Amino acid sequence: MSEDQQDERSKDGQAVGESVTQSSHADSTSMGQNAAAVRPVWMRLFGHDLSAPLLLLVLALALFVPGTWTVPPLDRDEPRFTQATKQMLETGDYVDIRFQDQARHKKPVGIYWLQAAAVKLTGYDANAPLWAYRLPSIVSGVLVVLLSYWMARAFAGPPVAFVVGLLAAAAIILGVESRLAKTDATLFATIVLAQGALARLWLRDTEQRQWGLAFVFWTALAAGVLIKGPVAPMVIGLTVAGLFVLTRKVRWFKAAAPLIGFFWFILLVLPWFVAIWIATDGTFFEEAIGKDLLGKVGDGQEGHGAPPLTHLLAMFGIFWPLPGFLLLSATTIWREKSSPLVVFAAAWFFPSWVVFELVATKLPHYTMPLLPALALPVAAALIDGAGIRASRVLRWAAVILVVLPPLGLTAGAFAGPLYLGDWPSPPGVVLCGLGAAAALLAASRLLSGAALHAVPTAVIAALSIAIGFWGFVGPSLSTIWVSPRLVSAIDAVPACPAPKVVTTGFHEPSFIFLQGTDTHIVPASQAAEFIAESGTGECRVAVIESREGTAFLGAAQSLGLVPELVSRVDGLNINGGKQMDIGVYRAPKSQSNTQ
Repeated sequence: MSEDQQDERSKDGQAVGESVTQSSHADSTSMGQNAAAVRPVWMRLFGHDLSAPLLLLVLALALFVPGTWTVPPLDRDEPRFTQATKQMLETGDYVDIRFQDQARHKKPVGIYWLQAAAVKLTGYDANAPLWAYRLPSIVSGVLVVLLSYWMARAFAGPPVAFVVGLLAAAAIILGVESRLAKTDATLFATIVLAQGALARLWLRDTEQRQWGLAFVFWTALAAGVLIKGPVAPMVIGLTVAGLFVLTRKVRWFKAAAPLIGFFWFILLVLPWFVAIWIATDGTFFEEAIGKDLLGKVGDGQEGHGAPPLTHLLAMFGIFWPLPGFLLLSATTIWREKSSPLVVFAAAWFFPSWVVFELVATKLPHYTMPLLPALALPVAAALIDGAGIRASRVLRWAAVILVVLPPLGLTAGAFAGPLYLGDWPSPPGVVLCGLGAAAALLAASRLLSGAALHAVPTAVIAALSIAIGFWGFVGPSLSTIWVSPRLVSAIDAVPACPAPKVVTTGFHEPSFIFLQGTDTHIVPASQAAEFIAESGTGECRVAVIESREGTAFLGAAQSLGLVPELVSRVDGLNINGGKQMDIGVYRAPKSQSNTQ
């Protein structure tokens, strides 16, 4: 890596991180030189190629691990992924993707293979705890932080790359996705890896084949396709196209060995695509492309439609704490708009952002792969003194962006449980409060013009809130964790060690994952028949949501059966916000004993 970086930086002057110091301003003392003279102690200690990655590694683990063991599966996407992986482990079929008896032909197989490998490597079988299924996302989140550092080193020295890593690690959206057993954190890692290789290929500006970087680029692209289909090629391909347009040069891409690289890419992705075509007679592609992909483009699927610019507004929250620093850095970035660093960041961000805004379906994590494209020029501008000469109005706007999310999360940590009828978690509220205090300290430094000095306090705020919210507040919200409490209620049914279970009116994937693959979703009449067929030595349990209770009891009565209500579980279904009141029924003991 050091040879690559030395070659690139000697050729490109380390882009904005150093080019701002060579600015054409009339005064002999540039902003970058002033900043270097007062560079903070933490930067002098950790702004090096050895210490910076080590600190970023420790920080990423501290940010992403809390809650991994204690937060239940978050409906609905996460348990859909984990249940499909669980069934792969149960059946040994690692080609087709299914949720119970239904085909799940939405995403390629990559994340399921990674989750299955994580389960096996931790020594578990299909009944592994949820944290084992989450391991690929945690590892991917950590890799995103480290790869963001590596990507930035193509353009600038360790101090700039270190700040890029800090801003990526602290971002709210990466912390969320790194805890969920689904595709997005892993997709993000493949994109940053490919973009880091692409940056070096572009900066070298040579037609000579760069085989090592080309291998990394095409392999990462293939991995991205196996994780989430066309998203990685879209982001990376639009970056390449943007560089072509902005620089009016295309010959540099020969360094990526496009013909051989594309052959290698096809060689990596084709086997599974052929296998799934054969296994499903082509229906996977009809569902994945015709319904899932094109459906999201044209219509807002599952109620997630939103107008253009929604993603832009969402970024002010989900990319926190970056937006406040971006606001103060905008003038410096614009001044250096022709530098390689800013050109690359623009090619990465703008084309893909436009596409995401035009797609009808909008979810917050869609734009997450664009986070480093903003962090890169912001970090360079901060190192070169961004914010020192900003107007007071601009500083106050930045303060609002930095302070509002921590204050909102702290208020939610206290008021949210009370609203749900739970008691707030004392350590969670205290830690979130400390995070809000750290954010206020960062805000005071922004007001004084010391934007770079505000970065570590903002990161401390993110760390404190992450530990408080995910480690304590989230797990304590028992009202919304209906599925785990329902599984506990079934386990507590007397003399019923391994029940057969059906459910009516409560169909959340988290319940299927936690209770077991053989948990069947049936209408009320079939639930009554299921209970009526209980035999000697056999325990059957019917889980009936109160809205289906009358139909269930009426069907049971017509069969001459009076089911025994063992317990009830109530709570709030976070999908739709409906109050749930679920009865756990079994056959009368007299019936079980006589049959």
